Amino acid sequence: MPIKRTNLGQICEPSAFLWATGIEDTFITDPWPATGRTLDEYELTGHYERCEEDFRLMAELGVKTVRYGIPWHRIQPKPGKWDWSFPDRALEGLLELEIDPIVDLVHYGLPPWMSDAFLNPVFPERMAEYAGRVAERYKGRIHCYTPLNEPRVTAWYSGKLGWWPPKKRGWRGFVTVMLAICRGIVRTVETLRAIDPEIVIVHVDATDLYESSDPSLSGEVERRQNIVLLALDLISGRVDTDHPLREWILHQGASEQTLVWFQEHAVDLPLIGINLYPLFSQKILARSSYGLRTRMPYASSEIIDRLADMYWERYQAPLFISETASLGSVKRRRAWLESSVEAVKRVRQKGVPLVGYTWWPLFALVTWAYRQGHHPPAYYMKQMGLWDLDAQLRRIPKPLVEEYRQLVLRKEQAVGCLKMEDAEERRL
Repeated sequence: MPIKRTNLGQICEPSAFLWATGIEDTFITDPWPATGRTLDEYELTGHYERCEEDFRLMAELGVKTVRYGIPWHRIQPKPGKWDWSFPDRALEGLLELEIDPIVDLVHYGLPPWMSDAFLNPVFPERMAEYAGRVAERYKGRIHCYTPLNEPRVTAWYSGKLGWWPPKKRGWRGFVTVMLAICRGIVRTVETLRAIDPEIVIVHVDATDLYESSDPSLSGEVERRQNIVLLALDLISGRVDTDHPLREWILHQGASEQTLVWFQEHAVDLPLIGINLYPLFSQKILARSSYGLRTRMPYASSEIIDRLADMYWERYQAPLFISETASLGSVKRRRAWLESSVEAVKRVRQKGVPLVGYTWWPLFALVTWAYRQGHHPPAYYMKQMGLWDLDAQLRRIPKPLVEEYRQLVLRKEQAVGCLKMEDAEERRL
């Protein structure tokens, strides 16, 4: 297992562990027809105006790493026009505080001029061009990038549900959008590596654990679980003739030539970020009089053990909890923080290289329902952070702030030392 040496540290060494945080950065630039609303989390939470204040909160926690998204739609408002005022201000602000950003290049939405969004024929090249401009500008100072956050969720909302551009529906739409997204990721990785071979690519996707008590649904459970992993499988060239989804993908309209292209352009997976939430990530399938239904019970921290095992066994790559949090009271958030950190410790003691933990978000977020709704933003505020936001967008510290700070101060003592010999034995 290679050790990646960056200013984030030797992230795969036994003593290393990254404590991180981040700010919800969903950007959907397409107005919802009935309301005219878009969704820019930085605007809705006041981060554009208060970014320096927010970075000081990060520094107060003692974290040296953050996942941080930059808004492509503001950086490139028109083809050929570039505005670096906000990313310069934000990224330089983080670096001045000695906080290393894992730069999130695309977080769901694209610039509005990208007609047909991910299905625009030039999308992969435009995305790679944008990523290349960013990497050139911050070369030698920023070392980690996520090409596109949560490709599966992006394909779901853009291709399966039709809520986001290009507004396709059904499984055929999902597969079509997924293939386009993954092509963009591959081209972006190639461009980033050509500019700076030392860049560490952090691939981040939402993860779910599918189950059912109905034996007749075992095949559907397996298919859904493989769909969860499809983006990583595509970009790493694993969708070969033996892949369990290959025939299904072809049935949804993909061509053999496209799948061969991904095998020929396979990229490595130096660090995999898994986004998981106790209120969303456990999926129970069941039949009902209305058809197949999915229930989402509040998961125990055991879900971390199971997901970590699944990703490690499949990809043999270091893992990073790139998002986790619980919605609700401080008591409920604290319980998840404590139990999830204990789960990380268990995973590491087994030899699985889980090398980081991110409480996401730093403060409250505005739910995606805002774009379709008519209430003011405060109505859609969900308190999931270490700080709360009030109606005036003031950052209100909760006791969780000090608790997270103590975890960061204790560093790897809180999660134990990863036994590399156990990791190598599991890998072999």
